Amino acid sequence: MSGHSKWANIQHRKGRQDAKRSNLWTKLVREIIVAARMGGGEPESNSRLRLALIKARAGNVPKDTIQNAILKGTGQLEGVSYEDVRYEGYGVGGAALIIDCTTDNRVRTVADVRHILSKNGGNLGTEGSVSFQFKHVGDFFFAPGSVTEDQAMEVALDAGADDVLTDPDDGSIEVTCAPEQFDAVQKAFEAAGMQPEVAEITWKPLNETHLEGEEAARMQRLIDALEELDDVQQVYTSADFELPEEA
Repeated sequence: MSGHSKWANIQHRKGRQDAKRSNLWTKLVREIIVAARMGGGEPESNSRLRLALIKARAGNVPKDTIQNAILKGTGQLEGVSYEDVRYEGYGVGGAALIIDCTTDNRVRTVADVRHILSKNGGNLGTEGSVSFQFKHVGDFFFAPGSVTEDQAMEVALDAGADDVLTDPDDGSIEVTCAPEQFDAVQKAFEAAGMQPEVAEITWKPLNETHLEGEEAARMQRLIDALEELDDVQQVYTSADFELPEEA
């Protein structure tokens, strides 16, 4: 990341999200419902549900709430019908954006997303307008010093991962794999007693758009506004900027 610590940015991003998302439980529960509806209520055979449950537990969602979400997803309890929808567009400085949503009302969601983009110097694009600038991957990050590159490589490559990289700036280790290999790699790390700080299926930009100063601050405000929407699950961007201490 353009001469600064990717690990520091990951930690800062996680801290911001955990601190300001009063709607975090709403997002986690919606993801469980959709995952269970699409792949069934058994996490052993439903990797998306398994990941959703890991995130929900990390977010301290109560067990009863989790179980009810699974039952709603499988149709055993009445509930709102949610669906996945993806929007693409551009933010500050031409940085690309992919915005994944879970919604019960597409009209409301697209209006909210479009409003935030236009208010903050971005614009909504058409389907496929920016996704070609990203690669869909399984992504794991290990904190600096938690494992060695050799340890990560031995486990990850045997499980089907594509690459293991050590960041020269901070020593954190990133492991990437195809999305369909995510579950196998994650289980291999668990079996080896190796705990990644981040484990997710994500959209990684093929090229980054570096932003500084006011442009970086405006882009952060745009991302914050999008993430505060209940319907928005994840925001992916090609923007690369060093986050200020009090953004």
